[in-house]
Amino acid sequence: MNSLLTSNLTSLKKIYSGKVRDLYEVEGGRLLMIATDRLSAFDVILAEPIPEKGKILTAISNFWFDKLKDVMPNHLTGDLPEDVVTSEEDRAQVAGRAVVSKKLKGLPVEAIVRGYVAGSGWKEYQKSGTICGINLPAGLKEADQLPEPIFTPSTKAAVGDHDENITYAQCEEILGAEMAAKVSAAAIKLYKTAAEYAATRGIIIADTKFEFGVDDNGVLHLMDEALTPDSSRFWPADQYVPGTNPPSFDKQFVRDWLESTGWDKTPPAPSLPAEVAEKTAAKYREALEKLMA
Repeated sequence: MNSLLTSNLTSLKKIYSGKVRDLYEVEGGRLLMIATDRLSAFDVILAEPIPEKGKILTAISNFWFDKLKDVMPNHLTGDLPEDVVTSEEDRAQVAGRAVVSKKLKGLPVEAIVRGYVAGSGWKEYQKSGTICGINLPAGLKEADQLPEPIFTPSTKAAVGDHDENITYAQCEEILGAEMAAKVSAAAIKLYKTAAEYAATRGIIIADTKFEFGVDDNGVLHLMDEALTPDSSRFWPADQYVPGTNPPSFDKQFVRDWLESTGWDKTPPAPSLPAEVAEKTAAKYREALEKLMA
């Protein structure tokens, strides 16, 4: 089984390497985005790859981009990654794990939508009855569904830094009132549409993070990745019990193992055992198979 921790194309110029994706410049105002098998946990990139993770998450993202294309436009050009590189070695690196995208101006805000009380939202709710400053009904239990999905933006951190939750008012200051309203409405509509479909496949999407960008005409596009277990909290519906923390189809398996080592969450992370990496890959694969069944 081939893994790709970092890409090294010879036929295109690399312009950015993020936590898990590498970006290359393509002629005609386009980009090549490669999903590597890197995994980031607690904002630290692990040294060991998750086998085939980039291919699995690319397949999930592409599935959602196609399903949601009538809700809003996305960054995909429809060009084949194999057609924009020239060597066989480069083609092997992009196969199944890359997309050709439009060059958009990314918005400096993460668009997070929460449909359930979970994670950091549950911790905040226990203290103050709010999530990201939004007042919620009293008496909610962990993993309870919210009356309506809520938009809780955050800042976009540089690699190695932590995203920070911001209020809607702060989001308006950053994006402007009109764009903030567009982003909030688009994020909630995308989440609702995806959650309704996922429910028919036995998956609860508890929350998710979208990234948006605008083209030269100011048209808002969905970009980056969409509704993967890396950017979302997926729960198996048949194991969902309010009042508990449901198991998830994501890197929680890795997070739990890292927590068990006593690691202080500063780089470098402990070396990931092969069986933990394999079980994490199996979780991602299960999510893909359920969605596309």
